[in-house]
Amino acid sequence: MSSHAHTGHAVVVEPSGFISKYIFSIDHKVIGIQYFLLALTAVCIGIVLSLLMRFHLVYPGAHLPFVSGGIMTPEQYMALVTMHGTIMVFFVLTTAPQGGFGNYFLPVQIGAPDMAFPRLNMLSFWVTFLAFVAIIAAFVVPGGAPISGWTGYTPLSGMGEVTGPGEGMGQTLWIVSISLFCLASLLGALNFIATTIDLRAPGMTLFRMPLTVWGWFVTAILGLLAFGVLLAGGILLLLDRSAGTSFFLPAGLVVNDQLQPHSGGSPLLWQHLFWFFGHPEVYIAILPGMGVASHILSTFARKPVYGYRAMAMAICAIGFLGFMVWGHHMFLSGMSPYSGFAFSVLTMSIGVPSAIKTFNWIGTLWGGKIQFKSPMLFALGFVSLFVSGGLSGLFLAQPAVDNMLHATYYVVAHFHLVMGVAAIFGIFAATYFWFPKMFGRMMSEPLGKLHFWFTFVGAYCIFMPMHFVGLAGGIRRYADATGTTYAAALQPVHVFMTYAAFITGAAQLIFIFNFFWSLKSGAIAGKNPWNATTLEWITDSPPAIDNFGGHYPSVYRGPYEFSVPGYKQDFIPQDLTPQQAALLK
Repeated sequence: MSSHAHTGHAVVVEPSGFISKYIFSIDHKVIGIQYFLLALTAVCIGIVLSLLMRFHLVYPGAHLPFVSGGIMTPEQYMALVTMHGTIMVFFVLTTAPQGGFGNYFLPVQIGAPDMAFPRLNMLSFWVTFLAFVAIIAAFVVPGGAPISGWTGYTPLSGMGEVTGPGEGMGQTLWIVSISLFCLASLLGALNFIATTIDLRAPGMTLFRMPLTVWGWFVTAILGLLAFGVLLAGGILLLLDRSAGTSFFLPAGLVVNDQLQPHSGGSPLLWQHLFWFFGHPEVYIAILPGMGVASHILSTFARKPVYGYRAMAMAICAIGFLGFMVWGHHMFLSGMSPYSGFAFSVLTMSIGVPSAIKTFNWIGTLWGGKIQFKSPMLFALGFVSLFVSGGLSGLFLAQPAVDNMLHATYYVVAHFHLVMGVAAIFGIFAATYFWFPKMFGRMMSEPLGKLHFWFTFVGAYCIFMPMHFVGLAGGIRRYADATGTTYAAALQPVHVFMTYAAFITGAAQLIFIFNFFWSLKSGAIAGKNPWNATTLEWITDSPPAIDNFGGHYPSVYRGPYEFSVPGYKQDFIPQDLTPQQAALLK
C-alpha cells in the first residue's frame, strides 16, 4: 500500500497571544494536552464519587455533613452510580487515550505537521468541554443528578421528575451532555481518519505505521459509526421528555398512581440504540491502550513486535466484531433464544483476535532484553488486567450463565478490569512514556514504580473479590446490602474492597505529585530518552509548532526495528536512509 506524500507544507506561524496559543489553539499538541487535563480533572471527580459509594456500602447509616438529610438515601447513592459511570466512561476512558494522546501523537508519528482540520479539532475539544460542564451542572440543579444509571435506561430516564429525584433537570442535562459529547466525538473521528489516510509521510505505508496509529485509526472508525447512533438516541429521548413524543415510552405506564400520557414506544429500542454504541465504546476505550501496550512492550523489550501484521489485523478484527455483539448486554430483555445464541457465538469469536494480541505480546517479550521502566510496568499491568478481565467475560457470553450473574457484582468486576482499570493502565503507560516528549522533562522513576505497585495490587484487591461477591449473589446498585441475611454475610468482603479502594485512591496522589513536580523539576529529556524508533523521537522535546522544524521526514522501514542482527546500535529509526543505516553496522 502506498502512502500519501504530503509535500509543499504551508509555513506554520506560532501564535503570539496567550488566548490563541493556549486556550483557543489550533495546534494539535496543545489540544491534546487540553484533552488530557480535562480527563485528569474528570478522573479525580470520578474517583471521589466511587470512594463515596464504597464508604456508603460499608457504613450505610453514617452521617455525612455534605449530604442533604445527613444520611445518604438510595436515590442519592444511585446518583453517584450514574455520575461515576458516565464521567469515567465518556470523559476519562474515551477522552484521554483518543482525544489526549491520539491528538498529540498521531500527526507526529505519521510525519504530518498537524491534523487535517485544525479548526475542527479545536471545535471538537470545546464541544467536549461544554459536555463536561453540562454533566457537572447536573449535580447542582434542583433535584440533583439523575438516578437512571450510566446507561440511562428508559422508561425511567424518559418521563421526567415524576419518576424520582434527579429525573427532572438533572436527567435533561445528562442527555444534553452525552449528545454534545457524541457530536464532538464525530468531529474528532472525521479528523483522525482524514489525517491518517491523507497526511502520512513519504514511505509511511499502512504497514509501516506504529500500532498506536492503528489503534487510534480503528478507534476513530468505531467512533464515527457508533456515536452517531447514540446521538440520534439522545435526541429522541430528549423529545420524549420535552415534546410529548413516545419513541421509548409505551402505553399504560402508571407512576406514582398517575397514568402517563404516552403510547406506542419501546424501551427496548433505547437499549438497542445504546448498546449498539455501548459495546463499540468498550473498544473505543481499550484499542488505543492495546496500541500503546504493543508500542511500549517492543521498545522496552528491545525486540520487534512479534507478528506485526497479525497485530494490526487483530485490531481491525476487534473493531469489526465489536459491532456484532451488542445483544449480549440484553440477554435478560426477553430476546429469542436463537438471537441469544447468535450473540453468544459472536461474543466468543471476539476472543480470537484478542488471544492473537495476547500471545503476540508474550512473543514480543520472549527472549527480550526487558527494561523494567515505569512505562513498561504499566504496559505489563495493562496486559495482565486485560487478560484477567477478559476471561471472566467468557462466562457472561453464555446466556444461561449471564441470566444468573447479570444483576450482580460479577459484571461490575468484569467490566472494571477489562475496560476500566486496563484502559487506565494504558493511559498511565502512555503518560510515563510520552511525558518527556510532551514537556521536555522526565518523570521520577522511583515514584513511578511506587505508583505502579500500589495501583496494580490495589486494583486486584478491589475487583477480584468482587467477582466472588457476584457469584454469591451480591446485587449491584443496591445502596444497602445489610438488610438481607445472605447479603449481610458478604459485608466483610465489601469492607476489604473498600479499604483497598481508599488505599489505591490515595496512591494516585503519588502520580499527581510526580506529574506536576516533574513539569518544573524533572530531569531534562533529550530527543530520544528511550532509544525508540518512531518519528516522534526524531523531533525536539517538546516538538516545534510544525512538529519537525520545517524538515519533514521520509520513512524507510517499519516502526519496530530493534536488535537487528549485524548492527552495533540496537535500534534503527524509521527516518534513516539505507545509506545512513549502513553506517551503524
